[in-house]
Amino acid sequence: MTSRGKALAWQTVAVLVTATIVIYFANNVVTNLAVRGIQFGFGFLWAKAGFDIPFHLAEWDVNFSYGRALWVAAINTLFASAICIVLASMLGLTLALMRLSGNLLAMGTSRALIEVIRNTPQLLQIVFFYFAVLQALPPMRQSVTIGTSVFLNVRGLYLPAASGTLWDWITGLSWAAVLIAALLWRRIGMQLPRLLVLPPVLILGLVVAGFTAQWDAPALKGFNFQGGVRVPPEILALALGVSIYTSAFIAENIRAAIIGIHKGQTEAAFSLGLTPGRTMALVILPQALRILIPPLTSQYLNIIKSTTLGAAIAYPEILQIFARTVLNQSGRAIEVMTLVLGVFLAINLVASAAMNAWNRKLALQGR
Repeated sequence: MTSRGKALAWQTVAVLVTATIVIYFANNVVTNLAVRGIQFGFGFLWAKAGFDIPFHLAEWDVNFSYGRALWVAAINTLFASAICIVLASMLGLTLALMRLSGNLLAMGTSRALIEVIRNTPQLLQIVFFYFAVLQALPPMRQSVTIGTSVFLNVRGLYLPAASGTLWDWITGLSWAAVLIAALLWRRIGMQLPRLLVLPPVLILGLVVAGFTAQWDAPALKGFNFQGGVRVPPEILALALGVSIYTSAFIAENIRAAIIGIHKGQTEAAFSLGLTPGRTMALVILPQALRILIPPLTSQYLNIIKSTTLGAAIAYPEILQIFARTVLNQSGRAIEVMTLVLGVFLAINLVASAAMNAWNRKLALQGR
């Protein structure tokens, strides 16, 4: 038998053994549930929930079903994950560049922050931001005013809101970004790395969407703000805790990737008259990105899973809403946990596939 045939045979045996183990445990669970008179099924998802979700991006009412609650909680999880990924990436890049700047103050500050952040518990940081920082903010009438339409107080962050539904806003912004990306890439895309084209695309997309939208600014009326949108302190604390904690690890990954680029690349860029900033942006970072993607993927997946820590401060994500409230009301522990695991598995597999596709696209041909 050839080596290929032997490998195929061993893979077949491994699949059969795994399938046998899964079938055995599944049959064991079903048998034990039947002995105890417990029914297994997902029909409870259509039952009335009867509870409120204080923060939701998708439409929600107490008369909706448990299945709808799973959908709303999943969107909240994706929303928190997206915010944390963006913030952690920006903070991580900033800390890494400070660490490599050569400036003693910047280097010392970056190193101190990284060591403090990554050597303290992540949950403790989230709780600290929630109770020691956000809960210490002034009441509504003494809100911290940022500009003329942004207010920060103990009840959260109040921002101007665009008219229309969330999905209309996202769709319009996406189309604007795609159009601007096409124009930019056609004119200057061959001269600049895509890494540098993306930020202007997003910024211009936001500007276009902002000028074409109808804005509703929050205003204090009586004892509460009317209009706009409120970002509750729970999502703020979760975003700060998770993004700052992960940024310390991302910073070290970025620093290692930059150090991995041969110093001859920097010397060649300097010989062409490029400034240190342009050398880093145009020469070093695009090459370091090839080294950075695999460890960055792991950090992004950790961020998605770390959003479950929001349950400690009552942020309505999947663990808080489905694995606690729905589980307590329905009593369907196995079904609920299976669904929660399935949702996180699906989210992480999609994110991992996207990062792997990006990694393959950046990889040098012939390697």
